[in-house]
Amino acid sequence: MNPTRLFDLIPYQISNYEKDEALAHKINGKWETYSSKQFKDIVDTLSLAFLADGIKKEDKVAIISDNRPEWNFVDMALQQIGALSVPMYPTISSDDYKYIFTHAEVKKIFVGNQEIFEKAKVATEDTLIPIITFDSINGAQYWKDYIKKGDLANLAELELIKATIQSEDVFTIIYTSGTTGRPKGVMLTHNNVFSNVEAVKDRLVVELGKSKALSFLPLCHIYERTGSFCFIYMGISIYYAESMETIGENLKEIQPQLFNTVPRLLEKVYDKIVAKGYELDGIKKSLFFWALNLGLKYEPNKDQGFWYTFQLKLANKIIFSKWREALGGNIKQINSGASALQPRLARVFWAAQIQVCEGYGLTETSPVVSASVGNHEEIRIGYVGKLVKDVEVKIADDGEILVKGPNVMKGYYKEPEMTADVIKNGWFHTGDIGELVEGNYLKITDRKKEMFKTSGGKYIAPQPMENKFKESVLIEQILVLGENKNYPSALIVPSFDGLKDYCKRKDIPFTDNIEMIRKHEILDKYQEEIDHFNKYFGKWEQIKKFTLLSEPWSVETDELTPTMKLKRKVIHKKFEKEIAALYQ
Repeated sequence: MNPTRLFDLIPYQISNYEKDEALAHKINGKWETYSSKQFKDIVDTLSLAFLADGIKKEDKVAIISDNRPEWNFVDMALQQIGALSVPMYPTISSDDYKYIFTHAEVKKIFVGNQEIFEKAKVATEDTLIPIITFDSINGAQYWKDYIKKGDLANLAELELIKATIQSEDVFTIIYTSGTTGRPKGVMLTHNNVFSNVEAVKDRLVVELGKSKALSFLPLCHIYERTGSFCFIYMGISIYYAESMETIGENLKEIQPQLFNTVPRLLEKVYDKIVAKGYELDGIKKSLFFWALNLGLKYEPNKDQGFWYTFQLKLANKIIFSKWREALGGNIKQINSGASALQPRLARVFWAAQIQVCEGYGLTETSPVVSASVGNHEEIRIGYVGKLVKDVEVKIADDGEILVKGPNVMKGYYKEPEMTADVIKNGWFHTGDIGELVEGNYLKITDRKKEMFKTSGGKYIAPQPMENKFKESVLIEQILVLGENKNYPSALIVPSFDGLKDYCKRKDIPFTDNIEMIRKHEILDKYQEEIDHFNKYFGKWEQIKKFTLLSEPWSVETDELTPTMKLKRKVIHKKFEKEIAALYQ
């Protein structure tokens, strides 16, 4: 049986791979697994429980939880009866919950833990929408009790309902986190996402039916969700990380072949590795940075001669092998998406035989538009891969990327005018600026909305500049600004690990973050870094002034989206005084 709807992927997995470990998560220090058949049985019983509870086609049910098998159970069970899931980030506010519950007309809410339950309770004070929990919580309905409603129901009735679900039916409404304003509800059909699953299948280089994936990006984001459907389709066991903090430990435990990530997390991995390199002494330190510098010169599809190849082989044996061990030792492929990856990171990881494959897409495109494949001949550093099957791209006169294909959303829920603004003559307007090279290799140069003009009339694309400046071991985060001003400037969050190492080498006593960023010798060092990287840009683009900040930007403090993109407007507002001082 070939799948046409996403819930068909479970019986497809049973007939082709019959997994003992289809899904897994850790409870009280021990991995708990579900086989393909258990997965199907739970989903069927939960579908019957929904029917017994009066949930019907096109009813909306919210899912707010960290990644865990119960997330998949609810998602697939709703699909089988034609109800629509409304996944939400656990990290957003009660106010955002309330807005989405109301806008989507949610009938029921599934939450993961106590903290989310409390936020959801506040958001439903007026409506009293029923809340069901994945953790057992006093005073709340537990999902294992709720599912019992389906025990005595009729499986034949469920099969009749499943037969009525079409591939063009909407199965989810995803409210985009966005960097400004109220979220929009993206309506995706089974075919939108399944066509994307089919399209990216050939971009994965792992063995079907026998590989493992670690999952830690939020399932409520379409990137990880489409990824999980792809893993189910390809018979790849999905292990859910306990938390973002335990990723390193979980990688070593389960030794997966692949995982999906965002550039910010790869930057953190790289920075930790480099920080450890600085802690070394003598010959060990020299060897570490010799290997690192070799990696920075790497070109995957270019023969750099016998001597370079010989040295790299040696570096892989004595240095990079330890990097691979830190990722579990079995990694064949890391997929990176959601924002631009620094080219130097791609070079170093590929040099270390860790294949980081960049992709590009949006919630509205289910999400993949282009993706890299894990082989040296086809990879292009600085590009987001080749267009995937059945997806067309054209570049508008102003450089905007336009997309057409079966993956393009049905529209924004209850927003026909907004939908008409972005889908014109079948082409979805992405808001990203880019170019196509060699026919189907895509390069992203910036967000259309993020580009700004100085008072001198010169356009500046901040994202490529920020990526370049982040190559400094002393810069962790940076925001380039200067709209309608006579020069660009920057807010910089130092890499305090890198700064501590610099201070140690220069015999500068490190006290605390706030005091250090005010010291003249530290400000002079950052000016040196800015001067060095300014050389890569035109005179009108060069950063003239900067200010250092003592605290990193994060999702929790609201400067980053859940996929770790900068919320530029939020940062501008939060640091108004600091920005004003740059232009006095």
